[in-house]
Amino acid sequence: QVHLVESGGDLVQPGGSLRLTCTTSGLNFRLFAMNWYRQAPEKQREYVASITAAGLTNYTDSVKGRFTISRDNVYNRVYLQMNNLKPEDTATYYCTVTYRSRNYWGKGTQVIVSS
Repeated sequence: QVHLVESGGDLVQPGGSLRLTCTTSGLNFRLFAMNWYRQAPEKQREYVASITAAGLTNYTDSVKGRFTISRDNVYNRVYLQMNNLKPEDTATYYCTVTYRSRNYWGKGTQVIVSS
């Protein structure tokens, strides 16, 4: 059974930084691309970033230059380093993986950017 558990969300001031962690189990992590999505209050869930098994990364335009996705194939974790946070980054952040044609999601971790 695939499990994804996000952590690291917090209340942070504008301009601050956070690092989110997604810890996985139940799959051969190093073989799979991983993604981060987010959902702001009363908005649809949106794509944030992804990293392939080979380490290639992609970002939505609004976070380019501020967020960095990375992975640790020893500890089966994916990270999202978020710098220069803005109030519009406030959301619940989810990591996801597609495994055997099924999309798995964690329960999310909440990020609030406010002064």
